[in-house]
Amino acid sequence: VQLVESGGGLVQPGGSLRLSCAASGFTFSTYNMAWFRQAPGKEREFVATITLSGIAISYADSVKGRFTMSRDNAKNTVYLQMNSLKPDDTAVYYCTARSGGWSKDQGAYNYWGQGTQVTVSP
Repeated sequence: VQLVESGGGLVQPGGSLRLSCAASGFTFSTYNMAWFRQAPGKEREFVATITLSGIAISYADSVKGRFTMSRDNAKNTVYLQMNSLKPDDTAVYYCTARSGGWSKDQGAYNYWGQGTQVTVSP
């Protein structure tokens, strides 16, 4: 099983980034997917989750209206479009997969990627 995130980097406040997560080694279309993030000195926190078909998506209040999560089951890939980025969005962003129903609890997830660094700074 592999989850490989990409697309992180350094961006100015107000800028945008698009993260991608390529999945392999499991039946992607049968897993709910999520993004979590961990800022320096803080616990890992929920960002967004998407159901199997991609119809239902839930976001953390801190990113609602700025971030958009999507998935392409044909490409085994999940995305996180991040707009209007703020310095508080600086963190390592992790992609994760869950075989059960969707959850905002990181302990409920089966597989994790290595993470991609997002830094928002002038």
